[in-house]
Formats: sequence, C-alpha cells, structure tokens
Amino acid sequence: MLQRIIDGISASTGTTVRLTSLAAAAAFALFVTTCFLCAAVFISVLEKYGPVQACLAGAAIFFLLTLTSAGTYWGYKREVQKRAKIAAERAARSAAQSMLADPMLLATGVQIVRAIGVKRLLPILAIGGIALGIMASRAGAPDEASAEPAE
Repeated sequence: MLQRIIDGISASTGTTVRLTSLAAAAAFALFVTTCFLCAAVFISVLEKYGPVQACLAGAAIFFLLTLTSAGTYWGYKREVQKRAKIAAERAARSAAQSMLADPMLLATGVQIVRAIGVKRLLPILAIGGIALGIMASRAGAPDEASAEPAE
C-alpha cells in the first residue's frame, strides 16, 4: 500500500520534472530566436539608415512591447481583483445562509425571545435591522481611498 503511494508520487514527480525541463528548453529556444531576429532587424536598419536610427528603431520596438506587456498585466490584475471580489461576496452570502440554517443558532434565538419577550425584543430588532441596512449600503458603495491598491 505504502509502496504504491510512493511509486505514484515518484512517477508524477518525474513527469513534472520532464515537462518543466521541456518548457524551459522551449523558452530558451524562443529567447535565442528573438535575439537573432532583433539582431537581423538592427543590422538591416543600420545598413539602410545609420546607427542612431537603428538604435531608436530597436528602442521603439521594445517600448511598444513593454507597453503591451504592462497593459496585459494591468488587465489581468483587474480581472483577478474582480473575481476575488465576487468570490468574497459569494462566501459571505454562503456564510450568512449557513448561519441562519444552523439549528443551534435558531434554538439560541428562540431562548432569547422567550427570556426577553416579544414586546421588548421588537424595538431592538428594528434598530438592528436599520443598522444592518446602513452597513450593507456602505459595503456596496465604492470607496475612493481603496480604489487603487498599493503595491
């Protein structure tokens, strides 16, 4: 039993190492290819226009690549934050629903109503409902201070 688990772990580890090394080799080959393409473009522009224009053309290409990468990163980051916010809201709703379905909580609530009395408890519940409504409306409104997270 234990040997089978160890064999499974070693097989999956071996597969992961092989796939990682293949990905690293592919990334290195892509890097070398990109370097040669950049060198070819640089030499072509150098022969036709001169060294200053060749350097400026190379800088412009890499600047556009940087802007594209930054825009992609920014969009991905916003999407991740949006998904995290939705997941947090779902978790909060789920926690609230599971709390109301808890039999111990309901039994405690019934005991509190019996001990205090319905007539005394109604104003307390009304004030609590108003406070909960105010808190919920504040939680839904965007806050300018927390709109952009600090990095």
